[in-house]
Formats: sequence, structure tokens, C-alpha cells
Amino acid sequence: MPPLPTADKRAAFKKLHESGCFIIPNPFDVGSARALQHLGFKALASTSAGFAWTIAKADNRVTIDDVCDHLTALCAAVDIPVNADFEGGFAVEPDKVAINVARGVKTGVAGLSIEDSTGDAANPLFEHKLAVERIRAARKAIDADNSGVLLTGRCEAFLWGKKDLNLVIERLQAYSEAGADVLYSPGISTREEITAVVKAVAPKPVNLLIGGASELTLQAVGDLGVRRISVGGALARMAWTGVMKAAKEMAEKGTFTEFANGYPGGELNKMFK
Repeated sequence: MPPLPTADKRAAFKKLHESGCFIIPNPFDVGSARALQHLGFKALASTSAGFAWTIAKADNRVTIDDVCDHLTALCAAVDIPVNADFEGGFAVEPDKVAINVARGVKTGVAGLSIEDSTGDAANPLFEHKLAVERIRAARKAIDADNSGVLLTGRCEAFLWGKKDLNLVIERLQAYSEAGADVLYSPGISTREEITAVVKAVAPKPVNLLIGGASELTLQAVGDLGVRRISVGGALARMAWTGVMKAAKEMAEKGTFTEFANGYPGGELNKMFK
């Protein structure tokens, strides 16, 4: 059976954002992407951290070559849309962000996010005007070939300890005006914060990160007006939990009891058949 055309995946992704709330889980390699498709998820999102760990790098230490190869493989492996965690566009200057985004679009992704963090703890966010120009440049690059890729504008303030909701809202509104289709501020978590962001950027959809144990459910988040939920590196961390527990037991005790908790190989073979 031939793979689903990229244009169809992009159309399906856009449709998902029109109503309701859906989970967009984050695979870290081709196998986990296929498994998530097998479980019935309608779309996926890459994870910068989860992927980085698979190639023995820390988060935000991968290259654009690494990421584009990874995204190409993910998109080819599944018949559902893939949204790219494209970090900060792998450049500072808007024109260079545009060049890299154009390259990212060619991997076959249905969506792509650009964040405003600098990586510098002393000055964690790009200056407001520059951050907006970077989103505008990404929008222009996406529209250059009428790809239909959805652009997500991310404000990273909460992740860097700047828990100023007014700043977040101001930036997300500016990113929306600059052409972002979806708005996202990883780190907001309370019902009040979520509701405020949803109202501030309406009618554009909001992505919510749930990267750890949470009382929130898909239903509850949908009731708050959020359109999609991603989980960042959480699934990758769960996979590493199993590997490290079993490996540490072998290294420290010379025993193998953790293997009793492994997922059945027969089931995996059946899934990937």
C-alpha cells in the first residue's frame, strides 16, 4: 500500500485543529512513531529532547542536519501528520531562520514550531521585536511554496523561570499577528493560566504541554478550550526509565529481575509486522 501523500497529511492536520481537543504524542524514533500510530493517535509531534537522547546528545545540542534527517524518517514511517519541534529555527537572524524553515518543510512535516528562547540563562528570551520578526520570517518561508504547513509560535518564558503571564500573552498575541497558526507556551499548567491564554489568542488554537503527572485529563483540557496536548520528552523519559532500571540492576547487583517488566517481544513483532 503506497504511503499517504504529504498534502493529505497536511490537510488532515489542519482539520484536526478546527474543533475538539486531541493528544499529539511525541515519538523519539521511527519505532515509537509507528507504535503510536498503531495505537490510533491521529497525529504526532517530534521531541527535540527525546530525539537528542537517541543519538547521545543533550537537548538543544542537535544540528539542523540531525533534525531534518530525523523528521524525514518520521514522516516516511507513518501515514499520519507529524508536527516538528524545530527548536529556535537553528539560527538567530530571521533570514537564516527562514532558510532553515524552508528546509524543514521539505521533510514532509505537517506543522512546525519556532520558539523564542536564546539558550542564555542571563537573557533567556529573544528581544520582543526580534522574536516577532523570526515568526514572520518562518511564516513567509512556509507560504513560499503554498505548503499548507501549520506554524506554531512558542513562548518559552515559563520554562526559563520567567513566570509572567502578561508577558506570555503579549508575545503569543504578537506571534499570532505575525502569522502563527497555533500558539504554545510550555510550562503553563493551572486552569487559570490555560484559560487566560486560550481567551487571549482566540480563535486561534492553543497547544498545551503535559510533560509530567497531572490531574488534568483530555476532557478537562478540552473543556478549557485547548485544541491539542503534547507531551514533550515524557515518553522518551519513560522508555529510558525501563532501560536504566534494568541496566543499573545488572551493573550493580548482577541480577536480571527487571526484565520481568519488559513489554512482550511477540506483541512488538506483531505490531511491526
